[in-house]
Amino acid sequence: MRATREYHSLDQARQAVAGRLDSARVPGLFDRFDWFSSLHHHCFPDMPVRILHGQEDGREGWLFLLSPAPRRASAIANWYSFRWAPVFLGAPDAAVQQKLTEAMARQLLKSHAQIDLYPLEETGPLVSVLRQAGWFTVQRPMGGRYLLDVNGRSFADYWAERPGKLRNLVRRKGRNSPYTLSIESRLTDALWRDYIDVHSRSWKQAEPDAGLDFLRDLAERESAAGTLRLGFARIDGQAVATQYWTVEHGVALIHKLSHDSAHDGGSPGTLLSHRMFEQAIDQDRVSRIDYGTGDNGYKRDWMERRIALHRIDAFNPRYLSSWLPAARTAISALVG
Repeated sequence: MRATREYHSLDQARQAVAGRLDSARVPGLFDRFDWFSSLHHHCFPDMPVRILHGQEDGREGWLFLLSPAPRRASAIANWYSFRWAPVFLGAPDAAVQQKLTEAMARQLLKSHAQIDLYPLEETGPLVSVLRQAGWFTVQRPMGGRYLLDVNGRSFADYWAERPGKLRNLVRRKGRNSPYTLSIESRLTDALWRDYIDVHSRSWKQAEPDAGLDFLRDLAERESAAGTLRLGFARIDGQAVATQYWTVEHGVALIHKLSHDSAHDGGSPGTLLSHRMFEQAIDQDRVSRIDYGTGDNGYKRDWMERRIALHRIDAFNPRYLSSWLPAARTAISALVG
């Protein structure tokens, strides 16, 4: 195996990647270089990166990590990330993936005392690899994601299987509704102003400027690619509910949704969801809809499957400073 390389800047890593982690070659949004680069630029601008690269016979593995403190590494991820995982190129099989990841984990062992990785869909292989490389690891469940596998259904078939309470709500609120619904695939400055305006009047905590800049950057890229789905409910021309989706490779991702709490009685957000799901299923012909991280109760009415997300904390036993945090983390995992 070629020696594992470590990059301490995104510019260095970008040159090494040479476009191999773009949307044309990587179907998953959360595995692309632009995703990690934009997230770091807007949300972690002052935090160093640690990017690991292993290679064997044209097959590659990448770990995109931050360094929030000396001798510590964390996944480049936050609440916008539906998942984090090692990224592989060249279609390596499970054995080669394990070999590449173990080489990168051993490289980290030379200079790091602690690693934390979240959100992970699957932990078994990664835990095994980290332990083989010499790390003491603790894994624990931490939240989940709600998914809908369409399985070839039409929207009418899907909707007929929703809870009666939800269907009745849409029927009642949709009757003589004052709201005009629209879904845009091309971003404009006016649409983005409407999006920000709705969010500022929603029940949610105000989005930090860095987060809005990140979301705008993502929306611009997805708009250029034709994969953006920005939905609005309006009354007398004023936006009162909005939803931010992307749709590609048969998967719809629901990134953000907001509504003006002054319009709770009219349920514009629910009516807009009905329209967004209908378009995703019947027009975009998606095979899956992903509601992102979080166990919000309303998601269960729209989705049919929950997957658990996990966190891995790994500690380097060569550093005495990691022993006490390792013990505390292990105890915390045991008591839940």
